[in-house]
Amino acid sequence: MPSPTRTQHTFCRVCHASCPMEVDVTDGRVTAVRGVTDDPLFEGYTCIKGRQLPDQMADPGRLRAPLRRRADGTFEQIASGDALDEIAERLRSIIDAHGPRAVASYTGTGGYQNSVAVPAARAFHQGLGSVSFYTSVTIDQPAKGLAPLRLGGWEGGYHNFTDSDVHMAIGYNPMVSSYGPLGGLQGTNPFVVMRRRRAEGMKLIVVDPRRTEFASFADVHLQVRPGQDPALMAGMIRLVLDEGLQDHEFCERWVSQLDELAAAVDPFTVDHVAERCEIDREDLVAATRLFAAGPRGTAGTGTGPNMAPHSSLTEHLVVTLNTILGRVNREGDLIENGMLLYPETPHRAQVVPPRSPANGPPSRIRDLRGYRGEMPTAALAEEILTPGEGRVRALIVSGGNPVVAFPDQELTMRALEDLELLVVVDHRMTPTARFADYVVAPTLSLERADVPHLMDRWFRAPYTNYTEPVVERDGDVLNEWEVFWELASRLGTDLPLPGGSPDMTERPGTDEIIDRAYHGSRMPLAEVRANPRTVHPDAKMRVTAPEDAATARFTLAPDDLMAELAEVTAETTTSFDGVDVSGFPFRLVSRRLKHVLNSTGTELPGLARKGTTNPAYMNPGDVVELGLVDGDVIEVSSPRATLRGVVEAAPDVKQGVISMAHSWGGTSLTDEEVREIGAPTSRLVSTDAGYDPVTGMVVSSAIPVSIQKAEVDA
Repeated sequence: MPSPTRTQHTFCRVCHASCPMEVDVTDGRVTAVRGVTDDPLFEGYTCIKGRQLPDQMADPGRLRAPLRRRADGTFEQIASGDALDEIAERLRSIIDAHGPRAVASYTGTGGYQNSVAVPAARAFHQGLGSVSFYTSVTIDQPAKGLAPLRLGGWEGGYHNFTDSDVHMAIGYNPMVSSYGPLGGLQGTNPFVVMRRRRAEGMKLIVVDPRRTEFASFADVHLQVRPGQDPALMAGMIRLVLDEGLQDHEFCERWVSQLDELAAAVDPFTVDHVAERCEIDREDLVAATRLFAAGPRGTAGTGTGPNMAPHSSLTEHLVVTLNTILGRVNREGDLIENGMLLYPETPHRAQVVPPRSPANGPPSRIRDLRGYRGEMPTAALAEEILTPGEGRVRALIVSGGNPVVAFPDQELTMRALEDLELLVVVDHRMTPTARFADYVVAPTLSLERADVPHLMDRWFRAPYTNYTEPVVERDGDVLNEWEVFWELASRLGTDLPLPGGSPDMTERPGTDEIIDRAYHGSRMPLAEVRANPRTVHPDAKMRVTAPEDAATARFTLAPDDLMAELAEVTAETTTSFDGVDVSGFPFRLVSRRLKHVLNSTGTELPGLARKGTTNPAYMNPGDVVELGLVDGDVIEVSSPRATLRGVVEAAPDVKQGVISMAHSWGGTSLTDEEVREIGAPTSRLVSTDAGYDPVTGMVVSSAIPVSIQKAEVDA
């Protein structure tokens, strides 16, 4: 007779939104999940991905024990203790022969859904003395973290979404991605929140080559030509300055180089920008004036412009527009998110001085450097393949899938094959896992304690949540942090977390690692655990007065970015990185799909029913003009490579654009299974063409491509 069903609260960790959930458990099995209707922030909201958690927990294809590669390339099961012994022994040999830098790790988007995976990986490298720490942050949006370093930051932060009069969303769609930049719409019940804000009178401008779900709410939708974001922003800045719409008092006190900025944007007249962006000039003027009128509200970007050409320049210009309009929190203003898991920091109404954006250890590739405590992932494949001191010989991949996510798929696979040791921590046999020497099976979300560490910075109110494990571990599986602790213990090194290293002779529990990872948090972790699903109005941070001696100013026109803007001025719509691409008339843009998170999701039946490929979405006019119909297989070619896609007409896509989700496909470079597994758009780009000179990020959206029907169907 089955035992009674028990219900436990937790939160979803399929993506970073951290939606609260009620989970029904019967006989140790997860039988149902649903949103928490009385949650003060989410109000019962969940998405289709999170609602598949019962299937994920019971998935027969889930790895429930580590695997070791045999000599013939097949895999055999091995006990976790034995696997870790062998991995540590091979790491020791590599360190002795090549030094600590030869040991690298990469934490992907999946790893970020575990609050202690990234801190443990970072601490592992610190204990080992290796700078070769990589994450997915440097693949898609590194410009976002570096822009405040070049320009200067504002201690009090920029305006909140919850009390904005206007918002401009540039290339992000929180209705699908459950993500928004600071000051933007977050994935916490986004449809309801947006409808409420519209009813309150908030105006919305959306810049996107697609008429996305978010754009359907917009007062003005600028359906720009992909890759023209810096021209658009320069044109908006020029119009603001020409019409004197900037915050004159704020600029006089806190801004420098306004004249230099004005000179740099002078070529970007309304007519010139409208023509380049393929938008109506009246819409451009209306959007600029609407945004400038404010008086409260910011512009923010997503992966669209952040993965496109000139990503750092675009991000700089967006933040510059916010800055000259004075869209910062002033003395006495409240900051909407609580940042309760992180240490208290000053929030004064003053500028954080500009500084060098990339001052970390030097990379051996393209004169790049590390930044914000990690190395640029776009250079990792070449760090593996390039001979010499510091060459990466071992790689630990945690919750990532480099074969379909890293730029230049062919180069990435060559690099993985060249390694002396590849360890993959993943619950599935991904394309990357198929290259591994060892695959370590991790715990899934409902098997571990956790805190919502990412959304803690972005919640629209000071909000706490915490979960204990909902069910016991299923098999010989390890939390990601346990992999790094076990290896460090065997190598005789510490795991120096912010709260100090744990005992390295007896494995601690996950809660201790959470305590050490978030040591010094604004709210004590004991209080966080005691207050799940709670908003703390009294914990809002209030911006304080500037110091009397505060003299730092925003630097609006750094020399290198203004030189890059001059290059943009000289570009044509048929050039890319100085090369004529007139033979590649379409622009491929990246996108998100509701039923997957990057490469995760289609292994589950409920999500697979929504689609097993990443369709090549095209404007119906382009489909007809090329003599195609829905379901046709096409070849999408860039100057670097070719992939296959399955045509799907989509009226929301601008003509001349093809829209495909990233991180699909497998290890084949010819996509025979494109209908079953899709194809990776990362194959179309090269690591040494169109890369950012500071971040190293490779252009992965607005890619010049040509399209033709495949001669042989898939």
